[in-house]
Amino acid sequence: MFLKVADIAVAVGVPEKTVLTWIKQQGLPAHMQNDRYQVNRVDLLEWATNQGITIPPDVFGNDVESQQPSSISEALNQGGIHYELPGESPESALKEVIARMKLPPSLDPEFLLQTLLAREALGSTALGNGIAIPHVRNPIVGQMHESAISLCFLKNPIDFDAVDGKPVTILFTLITPNVKTHLHLLAKLAFLLHDQSFQALLHRPGSASEIMAAIRALEDTVIRR
Repeated sequence: MFLKVADIAVAVGVPEKTVLTWIKQQGLPAHMQNDRYQVNRVDLLEWATNQGITIPPDVFGNDVESQQPSSISEALNQGGIHYELPGESPESALKEVIARMKLPPSLDPEFLLQTLLAREALGSTALGNGIAIPHVRNPIVGQMHESAISLCFLKNPIDFDAVDGKPVTILFTLITPNVKTHLHLLAKLAFLLHDQSFQALLHRPGSASEIMAAIRALEDTVIRR
């Protein structure tokens, strides 16, 4: 689950000194082992997503389990696309998101809400430009059998403490059954959201069929799942 500075540099296409600058000056979480920095993959992905730095999804695919993780389109089909979601705060909006998700009986909605809020307390999941990706810090291991991404368009813009100061109107909420799938899908989603035409479709917003078609096209041509 850990990457060396050299591994990150090669994957992202930057010099090792740039990665060291990220660690020493820009808040990329890391720890020392044998006098070398080690970076947790979850920490790298979350930090890079918040910084607007693209991490190729295959960085997180080296140890994928025998059953391939869901694609974004499959997970979104499971979680659904919802419009005019009510809410006046991150907590009330996330409560509405959870109410629309197909959760297994063993997963308490209030527990999931508190877990999502705890992750927000560590640092905003808002990417900027009105988009946030609320997700748990660690997957809900053993309780989810399928990955789910819920896309919700908010009725009212909400302050998620985004780095660009813009309120959030679009939520991609992600829950997964294991760490590997969590990394895989979060990386793909962050990569996909760097596509400007896709962002424009979301801000219009497009219909559910338009959004699903755009995601499948990007998966086939850009992400190449």
